[in-house]
Amino acid sequence: MEWEWPYDGKWGIIIPWKGEESKFCWEVVMDYSISENILKDFYIPNYILLPESEVRDASHTPASPVLVFINSRSGGQLGGELLCTYRVLLNKNQVFDLDKEAPDKVLHQFYFNIEKLKHSGDILASEIQNRLRIIVAGGDGTANWLLGVVSDLKLPRPPPIATVPLGTGNNLPFSFGWGKKNPGSDRQSVESFLDQVRTAREMKIDSWHITLRMPPEEGSCDPGLVLPHSLHAFHHVYPTEKLNKEGCHTFQGGFWNYFSMGMDAQVSYAFHSERKLHPEKFKNQLVNQSIYAKLACQQGSFWTSMCYPSSWNIAKLTKVRIMKKQGQWEELPIPCSIRSIICLNLPSFSGGLNPWGMPRRNALRNRDFTPPFVDDGVIEVVGFRDAWHGLCLYAPRGHGTRLAQVKRICFEFHNGKAGANHVFMRIDGEPWKQPLPVDDDDDKNPVVVEISHLGQVSVLATPHCRSRSITESSSLVTHLDMEEDSSDTEEPDMPRKFGSADTFRMPENHLMMP
Repeated sequence: MEWEWPYDGKWGIIIPWKGEESKFCWEVVMDYSISENILKDFYIPNYILLPESEVRDASHTPASPVLVFINSRSGGQLGGELLCTYRVLLNKNQVFDLDKEAPDKVLHQFYFNIEKLKHSGDILASEIQNRLRIIVAGGDGTANWLLGVVSDLKLPRPPPIATVPLGTGNNLPFSFGWGKKNPGSDRQSVESFLDQVRTAREMKIDSWHITLRMPPEEGSCDPGLVLPHSLHAFHHVYPTEKLNKEGCHTFQGGFWNYFSMGMDAQVSYAFHSERKLHPEKFKNQLVNQSIYAKLACQQGSFWTSMCYPSSWNIAKLTKVRIMKKQGQWEELPIPCSIRSIICLNLPSFSGGLNPWGMPRRNALRNRDFTPPFVDDGVIEVVGFRDAWHGLCLYAPRGHGTRLAQVKRICFEFHNGKAGANHVFMRIDGEPWKQPLPVDDDDDKNPVVVEISHLGQVSVLATPHCRSRSITESSSLVTHLDMEEDSSDTEEPDMPRKFGSADTFRMPENHLMMP
């Protein structure tokens, strides 16, 4: 049975849930009217959201209109409860369940409606477009999904994004001050978060494009291979781009926090596999973290010399080339003891740890490093020997083995002396088991992973933000030689999108309509 609750002359949330979820929603509804006036600043009317709705004169222009995307499967029952609370407090049509609605389709429809209304002279539509903010609730993979969609839409003014921590690690929200603990789903907690969204400042962060190419030989690409949501198959062969070979399995995607391979990705893969088999065990963040720690011990991360053959060391698995200056590739030597490599953009990894750390001035000068920023077009490359090495991150100024700061990096995996038939990889919390070549001719068809700077996207940051922007340290701009930013000098045939969404374009025939 469905029932409705009226507020402010409009119809509010429709509650289709039964049992405990219905009871939870009703408690939120009964407590709603106290802060109705405050919530008007986030409210988007139906005629903006739904193309067939009647256009009405707006009596109030929202100061911070929001679109809310929630992964209802994240955080145990928390995702579903948050979905209910937001739909009660806001217009239900501006809150979307990512388990049922794809964000690219939602945003295409939204901006289509906005452009039509603007063309007809609707002032409110223009104001909402200029002031719009997006909230995404889920794990790092969910946030990655939304960031990719917004980037690929190529909007004139992309809306900034705030992230609600509903995952296990929550590195993205933690980097920008939104915390790493799962939030409350009650009315007060949601209102408090909305208030932070209204006052949060916009901040640019780098977007990193990743291309994965696998050889076409039988067995080198397992049909059961499950890649992260952020990696999309594409078939166009760019004539001047050596990475895209005819007949190879080629994927492209992007990330904003990190790409990693080796020991840490193996533990993450075991965690995700266990969660798929026994989802009932993963009830909340604390339980998830304890299971993660247990798996790290079972995988032998603390006893790598006994549990891992030397052939699994990164130096034997892959050849690494880096680009520090545009057009100049060089080989990066990897210490033989390194079993895990992280390409890091944000100062948060594995639940809030900072693998790069904060180098002292002497370290910066002696190794030609620069201070780490999230918008400088440079990514930090860090290595770890084992889990004991990782524990040093809990110490003041602790860090991993700093290998390089690069604008571009390429990993080539050959079949040969190492004898390994797979390697574990991870993008922003999403792991997979990558098969390696089976051809004895290890120079012919390697597995190639290439990472390059693509552009930037806007996020929302609170006063507790841990990330640092180069715009806040203008004195260092000349030292970083920003005029060589790869995003401005990339080859024209390089793919300039992640593959998450089609570019938004308003059809001309619709703009011609009265």
